Amino acid sequence: MHNRTPFGAARPILRAFLAAVAMTACGEATTEVPVAPRPTPAWEIGASVSWNRTARELIAARVVASVITQVRILAYLSVAQYNAVLAAEASTGQGIEATPALAAAAASSVVLKSFFPLDSAMLDVKLVSLRADADRDRQPVKAVEAGEVIGRSIGAQVVQFAMTDRTNLTVPPANPGGPGYWTGTNSVRGLYGARTFALKSGDQFRPAPPPAFGSAEFDAALAETRAFTDNATPAQIELARTWAPQGPSWLNGMAANLIVETARTERQAARILALANMAGFDASSACFDAKFAYYLIRPTQADPLIKLAVPLPNHPSYPSGHSCFAGSYGAVLLSEFPSARGAISSMIEDAGMSRVYGGLHYVFDCKVGAELGRKVAEYVLEMAPRGNTPIPVN
Repeated sequence: MHNRTPFGAARPILRAFLAAVAMTACGEATTEVPVAPRPTPAWEIGASVSWNRTARELIAARVVASVITQVRILAYLSVAQYNAVLAAEASTGQGIEATPALAAAAASSVVLKSFFPLDSAMLDVKLVSLRADADRDRQPVKAVEAGEVIGRSIGAQVVQFAMTDRTNLTVPPANPGGPGYWTGTNSVRGLYGARTFALKSGDQFRPAPPPAFGSAEFDAALAETRAFTDNATPAQIELARTWAPQGPSWLNGMAANLIVETARTERQAARILALANMAGFDASSACFDAKFAYYLIRPTQADPLIKLAVPLPNHPSYPSGHSCFAGSYGAVLLSEFPSARGAISSMIEDAGMSRVYGGLHYVFDCKVGAELGRKVAEYVLEMAPRGNTPIPVN
């Protein structure tokens, strides 16, 4: 079956290199102009990874800066991909060997059109190109067509599911106001109150309260942030600025790179992306539940002399949203790629400390955020369907 072909099975650059070596192995020079290799078909590099990259490119091109919008797009995209791959594989028992790559691609196209309607024509061209690749590689026409039909059906189901997730519909509790509380209006709500994939409620893993405003512990943490910003090195300022725009889209790029490097199958790739994005989605719900439970004042509001290296987000401080995302995605990636522990752990640390160097958070914001993200991700991994069972979208 086509879904069993690993991503690294055929690399155009490698094929061209080996051809060149063969032509010159005996010291014989050649003046023949090499033929540019044809792009590797999606079922060889992975349709889920390919269309995940397309989603990230659209997020960048359409300047989707909201990390909440990013995680919604990528979560529903990856869930559709995984369910489509499972459905295509299941079709073999019905006498039709549907191509999983085409199923994942067609599902991706439907979901991405719902988020990027102005790019529908480009997405259609991408899908047509994939069909052409299938024809050139002599994929069975019926299998390709069956895969596309399955994918479109799954994609439509997921789009309907996404429309009912209640994002931005739940009003947070009132801010108590006064000393130690965040000051601001029209706070970003994150995924507060949205339907989650695995969590029973946003407060399921709600962390303990932050240090009390004015306590010795709080004052020490505030002074720590002040010391970092007063003495920030160029490297620390650069880290703050580099990480400021990075969120779910960037984390998906990290996941995709690890998937390709380890030559995962189509099903494996789709599942890893789905679990990572489901964890990120649910972690955002949990993170903003905590933010609105405690409404902790930002460091710059507690000490106006703290210098900001990046813009201040419009929501309470505790816990750090960047750390919640990094902790949740990182936990899923650690479970799948234990050999990359060093890089993943460094990523989680950098995501948090970048916000301290930028003057946006206390260190405890970041530690608690990363821990909250980890707990949510581990619960998602525990509760996720296994075997041939799709992720529920009804």
